[in-house]
Amino acid sequence: MATPSTSSASPSSKKIGFIGLGNMGYLMARNMASRGRANFPDLPPILVWNRTDDKAKHLLGEVGQDNASIAQSPEQIANECDVIITSLANDDVVKAIYQRIAKTLRNNPPAQERVFVEMSTIYPTVTGELDTILSQIPHIHLVICPVLGTPAVADKSQLMLLMSGNHASKKLLSQLLVPAVGRKVMDLGEDLEKAPTFKLIANSLILGNIEVMAEAFTFAAKAGIDGQNVSNLITEYFPAPGMMSYADKMLHEKFDGNAGFNIDGGIKDASHIRTLTARHNCPMPIIDVAHQHLLTARALHLEREQQGQALFERLDWCGLIAGARAGAGLSGFDRSKDASVQREAQD
Repeated sequence: MATPSTSSASPSSKKIGFIGLGNMGYLMARNMASRGRANFPDLPPILVWNRTDDKAKHLLGEVGQDNASIAQSPEQIANECDVIITSLANDDVVKAIYQRIAKTLRNNPPAQERVFVEMSTIYPTVTGELDTILSQIPHIHLVICPVLGTPAVADKSQLMLLMSGNHASKKLLSQLLVPAVGRKVMDLGEDLEKAPTFKLIANSLILGNIEVMAEAFTFAAKAGIDGQNVSNLITEYFPAPGMMSYADKMLHEKFDGNAGFNIDGGIKDASHIRTLTARHNCPMPIIDVAHQHLLTARALHLEREQQGQALFERLDWCGLIAGARAGAGLSGFDRSKDASVQREAQD
């Protein structure tokens, strides 16, 4: 899985559009606007669109009008840009946006090559639907390019970019996106389904580790052992940055989903993984358990929200520890009651 070789044609004249400015999309668009144009000074200002205007206006304020401008619609980006990047919430939103784009391009077909880059985490077969939607429009290429990394990683342009699709288009994107948006490309070939499949495999590793750590912290709480010891153990014996970061979040209850990966996205990805493993007759029971804990944690969070006790607008997916704790007879989010549960267990 090597990075596609560099295209001989310079991408400096390409007009780039960005659709979707969520937690990850905002940072990728910002870095493309600033660092991308630093790498290619002749690159035109990027064109951005988001469902709500606030994030687009904030991005414009951060990078300046020389580096970005705000589109009035996805259709405007599809009509005016050579490279159209989409980073959206879920499969349904992705399909809806591509339907809108296809409709406008059928009425106004491009005269030159146009590359669509779908960076959301979607179920693999959705790629075939997108390909069908775009297939009757001339000069269109589709590359599926989900990313690996948290918002903190995206902020530093250190994402891993997973690409599948047209080879020549991947060459162009490798030039444009590395190092502006990511640090490395993993080329999964021309089969569009491979990149989103690999993304779900990667997320199964991450979610599986989060689940095991959540269970270990919960076990320690029931046994009367300070969670700091569990965190120290992870740092000493499993010093992977991702594991240490999630261990710290669980230890200190840093469950702000707006600063990380929100639990709705986690449930979506866990559901996709479970469907995909069933399709391949490949059981992955830890994801089944994690999925249940995610659902329980979200329900507990919504209950606290209704009571006016929620500390965060959206829960991070590592907040699944609340589901593990509830299953062990502990309060999902109130650790002040742990000692009384320990005493009851010892009686």
